[in-house]
Amino acid sequence: MTPLLLIEDTPSLQLVYETVLRKAGHRVVSASTAADGLIAFRKHAPQVVLLDLMLPDRPGLELMREMMEERPDTSVIVITANGSINRAVEAMRLGAHDFLIKPFNDQRFLNAIEGALSGSLHERDAERGDANRGRATFSVFTGNSQAMETVFARIRSVGRSMATVFITGESGTGKELCAQAIHDSSLRASGPFVPINCGAIPSDLLESEVFGHLKGAFTGAIADKPGAAAVADGGTLFLDEICEMDMNLQTKLLRFLQTSMIQPVGATHPHKVDVRIICATNRDPMHEIRRRRFREDLYYRLHVVPIHLPPLRERGEDAVMIAEDALARFAAEEGRSFTAISDDVKALFRRLDWPGNVRELLNAVRHAVVLNDGPVLTSDMLPPELLRKSETGADGASCVPAEPPCAGRVLDGLAGKTLAEIERLAIERAVDRHGGSVPQAARELNVSPSTLYRKRETWAKDRKNDV
Repeated sequence: MTPLLLIEDTPSLQLVYETVLRKAGHRVVSASTAADGLIAFRKHAPQVVLLDLMLPDRPGLELMREMMEERPDTSVIVITANGSINRAVEAMRLGAHDFLIKPFNDQRFLNAIEGALSGSLHERDAERGDANRGRATFSVFTGNSQAMETVFARIRSVGRSMATVFITGESGTGKELCAQAIHDSSLRASGPFVPINCGAIPSDLLESEVFGHLKGAFTGAIADKPGAAAVADGGTLFLDEICEMDMNLQTKLLRFLQTSMIQPVGATHPHKVDVRIICATNRDPMHEIRRRRFREDLYYRLHVVPIHLPPLRERGEDAVMIAEDALARFAAEEGRSFTAISDDVKALFRRLDWPGNVRELLNAVRHAVVLNDGPVLTSDMLPPELLRKSETGADGASCVPAEPPCAGRVLDGLAGKTLAEIERLAIERAVDRHGGSVPQAARELNVSPSTLYRKRETWAKDRKNDV
């Protein structure tokens, strides 16, 4: 068994780390400088390197880069102080397996080691011809474009780590599927995967959903309820639409990331959980930070390993591959006899911009399957709005003459309505335009999603009272 290589310049910490590792049955070779560490690295060819980023003779990032150039399959775990977390983030982007922020407990230390060793074994198995095993993890994704190959490679790399992942991409690109694939390829795959959509839950309820509550903590709390963070203990917590989270709750999430401690609403004492965080957004987080709607310190805590999912319009032939895969699946579910897609529909799928991305494509295919029997999917089976899009040029102008707009009709539609009725009409139409998505409608109207949820709840109560 090859030894672990520990590069740490503080003698007391070096002794502590060696003791913990040897008690756990690991062989350890230690070095106090970058120069001695590089010599030991070349002599022992370790599978795992524990590297302090603050070394006396050379920056740890430079040493890591040189070691990984010589042996790319090495799993490097970087160690840094709390004030140097940006260096740890940079190390993850350069290919580090994991990072530890001082001070850390023995279990977190050993978990990182075990994860790195398991990752190294997986890579060697792949080199011996089992490379398809890793790709099978991502069967939820369809596509072989270069853009998606980059995503697959990043998922394989980060799946072995405990690092927080920040997924970005337009609505409908598959961010939750990406999070699920990361979980499934990790050492936590046997643990729970718990998704929470921060934009779909009113802000006054979100804290309880994430951290839980005790009976009697507030009106309606008729029993103790564990939050998503507690349910995800030992697994992964996926926070979708993270930029929709209320600023007050962002502060509590930051504290949770720093301490791994949760305190349910109404509880007097916090308790510790072991959870990996993956988050996602379809917004530009830096824009949200500039608008003071997202905490900058929280962003840098979450944005350790970024993954960007490309829009469908940038994935070339993937649109056809996804459609063919979906057609076979939906036909089996619905008991239809579809076997192929016509050439003109394939050409249409390649040509469209797909503003709704994969979700829009899947909806179009399902529409055709539900209303038709096959055997070939033709253009007349597609949703009418999709065919109208196909008649629109690249600049957005219709290829057929449009009917001149009529301001009178718009005014006629609002004539005689109160301001409250006009507001309700505008909100409901915005929600309809976005397929029922309240967060997207809120962005269009430039208001908080919680405002729309509150108004719609009020309208629903009014309807019940009228009845």
